[in-house]
Amino acid sequence: MTKEDLVCDCDVIHSDIVDNAKARMPDENDLYDLADFFKIFGDSTRVKIIWALDENEMCVCDIAVLLNMTKSAISHQLRTLRQADLVKYRREGKTVYYSLKDDHVKDIFEKGMEHIKEKYMQK
Repeated sequence: MTKEDLVCDCDVIHSDIVDNAKARMPDENDLYDLADFFKIFGDSTRVKIIWALDENEMCVCDIAVLLNMTKSAISHQLRTLRQADLVKYRREGKTVYYSLKDDHVKDIFEKGMEHIKEKYMQK
């Protein structure tokens, strides 16, 4: 398949399809928010933290040892994940444990991993 094969060379507008899509198009602000949401997954450290929390609830020290990073670096990334509403925490004495916010986050992460692994299985 060449680059030219990917270009639509028709002059026909399928107005019923376009009109239906236009009527169902989400609000512009919602689409911007969704794009910002997915940007959070654009950092490999944050993705590693999400993977770890998908496995088990963990404290900052556990995550730091697992990822061979400083507690400060992990805390910084966890702050970003909290602000994006992807993780939650609970305090037990002096220890703070982090986990994924809800099943939506778990599902998004696991579906993404499934998609990536599928790519390698096709080769």
